[in-house]
Amino acid sequence: MSLQFIVDGLLTGSMIGLGAIGVTLTYSILRFSNFAHGDFMAWGTYATLAVVSAIGAMFGVAPIGPLSFGWPLLVALIVGMAFTALLALLLDKILFSRLRSQGQAIIVVMASFGASMALRSLLEFTFTSRPTYFSRAIQIAMPVGFGIRITPDQIALLVLTAILVLGVHLLMTRTQTGRAMQALSQNAALARVVGIDVASVVRVTWIIGGALACVAGVMIGILVQIRPFMGFDMLLPMFAAAILGGIGSIPGAVLGGLIIGLAEAGAVQLIGAEWRAAVSFVILMAVLFVRPIGLFGVRER
Repeated sequence: MSLQFIVDGLLTGSMIGLGAIGVTLTYSILRFSNFAHGDFMAWGTYATLAVVSAIGAMFGVAPIGPLSFGWPLLVALIVGMAFTALLALLLDKILFSRLRSQGQAIIVVMASFGASMALRSLLEFTFTSRPTYFSRAIQIAMPVGFGIRITPDQIALLVLTAILVLGVHLLMTRTQTGRAMQALSQNAALARVVGIDVASVVRVTWIIGGALACVAGVMIGILVQIRPFMGFDMLLPMFAAAILGGIGSIPGAVLGGLIIGLAEAGAVQLIGAEWRAAVSFVILMAVLFVRPIGLFGVRER
């Protein structure tokens, strides 16, 4: 059996894990499941594509070394992350924050579902449903042993994922903002009593979630393709990863994403691609039955 599925699984798991960070933060701090999170991925990717196209039209820059993209994509990614963070903040300002004040989480969940459909439909209306790409350049995969081959783009994206995950982990564990986010997720009432700026923590939560969703979407766009439903298709794997890792745990969300990515890639090789979509559902149900708090979750008291 070829071990190529390991690389494929790690790449898929990286995309799922980055997206799941936003899902787990939103649920642990804001106390609701945001079904619009997948559409943040798609909007961020299309925003990045628009900036790349504009820069490419003006400068026509060549790729960086063996990569399929050049510096315009790096600049555009930063712009796309900022745009997606602003989109998340705006949606919270005009919709979620108003509904959260009513104290009924189910209303916020349903609102996020409606926002998801609206965002996806608007994206499809604006850009059409036809798939597009950051680059159509064909890369030659390099053999690394044991039947495994990997392209320069894949290596670069795995390194980027590791850097971002480490950065978020350090933010959560070594900064005052991160400690405030953890305190709010553990006990919101007590956090308010001790003077934590809840509004500021909420803003940071949306910024981190939106920015990382954009990166995950751009990774999909580089390695696969860009289309309006790309984020919606990732929604179940992201929720499964967040629950598997334990709600509120950043390392858990990433590890959960990697486990699901590897499981999906293994399923494709062993039993066929048609069963890929079922893997996330099966893992999600198994976790809910066996260990509902996830791998790194803590029981609420």
